[in-house]
Amino acid sequence: MTIKNILISQQPPKALSPYTSIEEKYGVRFEFVPFFKIEPLSSREFRTQKINILDYTAIVFSARSTIDAFFRLCEELRIKIPETMKYFCVSEAVAMYLQKHIVYRKRKIFFGNGSASSLLSQIGSKHKGEKFLIAMSDSANNDITGIFQENGYDYSSAVFVKSVSQDLRSLDMDSYDMIVMYNPADVKSLFENFPGYTQGNTRFVSYGKSVIKAMTDAGLEIAISAPTAEAPSVAKAIEIYLENSK
Repeated sequence: MTIKNILISQQPPKALSPYTSIEEKYGVRFEFVPFFKIEPLSSREFRTQKINILDYTAIVFSARSTIDAFFRLCEELRIKIPETMKYFCVSEAVAMYLQKHIVYRKRKIFFGNGSASSLLSQIGSKHKGEKFLIAMSDSANNDITGIFQENGYDYSSAVFVKSVSQDLRSLDMDSYDMIVMYNPADVKSLFENFPGYTQGNTRFVSYGKSVIKAMTDAGLEIAISAPTAEAPSVAKAIEIYLENSK
């Protein structure tokens, strides 16, 4: 099957990207359309989880969207976060985003290198006794919760943001030879918009572990999975696939 039209379920890149050179080299066309958007939970929705934020001594963040939602919710519920609260973030970029809401230099903030497992070195033995609250989205994978459970940490997880499917009904899904998905919410959106969708000859690409189960459970056959050592990015994975398909 010749690959010509490729749909990527994300916002288009803001700058020149490897996709441009792939289009020129292989004569394909990329279209970028986000399948869902992230919205903060309302205070009413959050209360159903029966989580008392002040019961915890440390908050774990893996995304900027959960940071915004967390502090917005605290303000709405009139919760004053003590200065003794510790913040553990999966990456420096996420940690630096905390400056939008708190005085960074006055707080106890720790960050990893981008992976869930990198949080372990930041917690170490010194902070193992904290009571952790993991701030999540409703479509997040359980990498962090799994690691915390394996290491015997005292933790709870709470959803602060939810995924809301975008309206994709103007798209002709059968016109795409390849579709790239990054999140279980992408799969949910696809079938909410097209309840009778069948894959046919379309090649599907998964990026990240969290989406694979959702795609498989939905009956979608995955042609390409990334990241891998050979293909650390979606662009590289697609380029290798197109090169091998010549």
